[in-house]
Amino acid sequence: MFKASTQKEVSTKLTKGLLDVIVLQFLSVESMHGYQIITKIRKNFGVYFGPSTIYPLLGLLEKKGFIDSKWDMSCERPRKIYRLTADGQSALSFTEESLAFICRRITADQPVSEHATNILC
Repeated sequence: MFKASTQKEVSTKLTKGLLDVIVLQFLSVESMHGYQIITKIRKNFGVYFGPSTIYPLLGLLEKKGFIDSKWDMSCERPRKIYRLTADGQSALSFTEESLAFICRRITADQPVSEHATNILC
């Protein structure tokens, strides 16, 4: 059994590696501003990615056309709200299918403990 510190390290690496997919998935459910995304990642994954990680990623996703943004001026503090585009939904669907394929290939080619399969897939 992995030590708790090793489990946390693996979880953090996976979360970091899939951060763009995680952000796209969150935005597929609802439009959000950057701080909401930061908070939701921390709440759901127990990993903190700060503004210096999330905002450049949002800029890159917007540049690729996967998300777009608009300013919400209705609050006392204006916020940039991000939403998923049709291209972003296509990219998300393709990535989810690719991850599912990888999980199927991993489990088909070699015996994997049920616990590891549940973690990976």
